[in-house]
Amino acid sequence: MTHGGERGGELSRLSRLLVPRSVAMIGGRPAELAIEQCRRLGFDGELWAVHPTRSDLAGVPCVPSVDDLPGVPDAALVAVNRHATVEVVGRLAAMGAGAAVCYASGFAEVGPDGAALQQALVAAADGMPVVGPNCYGTVSATVGAALWPDQQGCRRADRGVALVTQSGNIGLDLTLQSRPMPIAHVLTLGNQADVGIEECLEVLVADPAVTAVGLHVEALHDVPRFVEACRRASADGVPVVVLKTGSSTRGAEIAASHTSSLVGSDEAYQALFDRVGVRRVRSIPELLDTLHVLDRLGGLRGNRIVSLSCSGGEASIVADRSEGLDLSLPGFDGSRVDRIRAALGGGAQADLVSVSNPFDYHTFIWGDPERLEATFTEAVSRDPDGAPDAALLVLDFPSEGPASDLDASSWWPTLDAFGAACEAAGTPGVMAASMVENLPAAVEAHAVDLGLVPVRGIDEALVGLEAAAWWGRRVDAPAPLPAGPVRGTRVTLSEAEAKAVLVGHGVPVPKGEVVAVAEAVAVAERIGLPVVVKAVGVDHKTEVDGVALDLRDAAAVDAAARRIAAATGSDRVLVEAQVGGRSADRTLDGPVELLVSVRRADPVGWLLTVGAGGTLVEVLADTRCLLLPATDDDIRGALRGLAVRPLLDGHRGRPGVDLDALVDAIQRIGAAALAVEGLVEVEVNPLLLDAEGATVVDALMQVEVPEVEVLEDAGNDQEES
Repeated sequence: MTHGGERGGELSRLSRLLVPRSVAMIGGRPAELAIEQCRRLGFDGELWAVHPTRSDLAGVPCVPSVDDLPGVPDAALVAVNRHATVEVVGRLAAMGAGAAVCYASGFAEVGPDGAALQQALVAAADGMPVVGPNCYGTVSATVGAALWPDQQGCRRADRGVALVTQSGNIGLDLTLQSRPMPIAHVLTLGNQADVGIEECLEVLVADPAVTAVGLHVEALHDVPRFVEACRRASADGVPVVVLKTGSSTRGAEIAASHTSSLVGSDEAYQALFDRVGVRRVRSIPELLDTLHVLDRLGGLRGNRIVSLSCSGGEASIVADRSEGLDLSLPGFDGSRVDRIRAALGGGAQADLVSVSNPFDYHTFIWGDPERLEATFTEAVSRDPDGAPDAALLVLDFPSEGPASDLDASSWWPTLDAFGAACEAAGTPGVMAASMVENLPAAVEAHAVDLGLVPVRGIDEALVGLEAAAWWGRRVDAPAPLPAGPVRGTRVTLSEAEAKAVLVGHGVPVPKGEVVAVAEAVAVAERIGLPVVVKAVGVDHKTEVDGVALDLRDAAAVDAAARRIAAATGSDRVLVEAQVGGRSADRTLDGPVELLVSVRRADPVGWLLTVGAGGTLVEVLADTRCLLLPATDDDIRGALRGLAVRPLLDGHRGRPGVDLDALVDAIQRIGAAALAVEGLVEVEVNPLLLDAEGATVVDALMQVEVPEVEVLEDAGNDQEES
């Protein structure tokens, strides 16, 4: 398959590292192992060794110091102790070396002293690329260069996928994979003192030898650069798959809001990946299998698949496992059913076959190449509208283990027939064994020769197909807006103050005033009964019984105001017009309540969250997240993904909400949030919805205040007291 147009162009500062013509190995046994790995991969460039006392490393003559090298290396493995590493890197930089891969540990990962040493390392490099420190190195299988102080499983390849990870051991494990998926480059980055994931992605996407990129990410440090690299990948048709690990406590620091207990930085990263067309996975096998399918198939035209198996049990598994995925299993129309029955051979046996999708073609054509191919061709052939978009064959072979003495000859016709059918129909084909051990290497290789994608598991195949369909419909979305870290002290605005900000941006809020308890009745009558009385200075009012609804006369208002003030120790309350008429009724017949929040999610951007709101917000945990800016269609898509969507559409006779007004209110809340200097988070809960519009019933807003302002305020308070 092809992956976009011509790629490459101007050289990056990592070009010499990825395609070195000369490599220096500096150190003892680790450097010696790296030389052995270069030889195993067939590196035909210059190999130089540096050691102060040894005569050779793995047969390569040694020079005593970097200064004695016969030339300037394109790349160097620096496998000496951490203090010597800084000195050696400085000498390499001074001579104009291309890059240094630093193996030693004991830098920023061990504390302040190590962090200072790491800063000294970067300073010594003086702009020369440094990979690591505390990393396992890099392998460029395209040229056979392994700056890698251990064994590894890569094989020489002209082109293939690239793998980038912060973890050396995960990098090693990835090289040991045995799928029929060539690996072009492996880069382990360790502490990322200099070269980071973003720069690696940028360079790999531009490399014509790279067909797809797999990333293991703990955290990003330069989101704009990452976004731009992903845009390039999408434009050039290079799939990017990411395994994101490590959870941040940053979200938990925003303790005042409901959102913090529902949404952390992980959701922000997910929203970022969705925005820039990166496929996220949850495990190392899923990373490899998804890369494998995307690398071979690229993007599908749609998500309609047809599944074939000679077992109703396998057909049921495919149907069940597809249920939670964005895949469609369209049924066959009548004419296709007739053609499939005819291909099966007709007669009483064919009449017993239920021709449906997933399709159990039964075993009576097992071993009959002509009927197998004819049946499969009819099943996978495309309709005038292009369906199906891909085909799946579930087929387990006798394993290479205890069943290796079985005669597998009767299995091969099925695989051959499926390959021929997919080729004839022009339909991408995936074959999957239900168990890893039932897909021998010889079968995988033959499937590849047939133009198929072999996958070691039904779930893995379906997830890969879903990813291919998702990749095929990717769009160029706007870059997320940057959001810096919180630097000052967080201050929570009162509900009235937060609502005043929202009103300034056209967000509908009820009329209301913060008043002394004695004035509550007069204000209520001026606003118009019924009203709501709320506590002030309390973030979660329902937890202290700080809200009184449906107050329809003066006596009820006065009693509620006095009770709430006494319970909270305040002499002031918030009096507001009641919204929705039946706010006290939390049944499905009442107004719909949503949560809408915008929060700073450093380093990713501004995270917009929508979800089921009200008092059960944390119990239901029904939310969807987007990054700002978000289009109206983005917001509508997020709302469609909520479990409470039926309430928005109208449920059991109740009217649906005004969706246009809802989207507009969400957009305005987002605009208000971004306009507030120092905003940490704004949360609206609930946003009350009905057929007439959307109204903010409660709002919480946190802003950061520089420490100097906090100190000044404290001084003023002391003077006043």
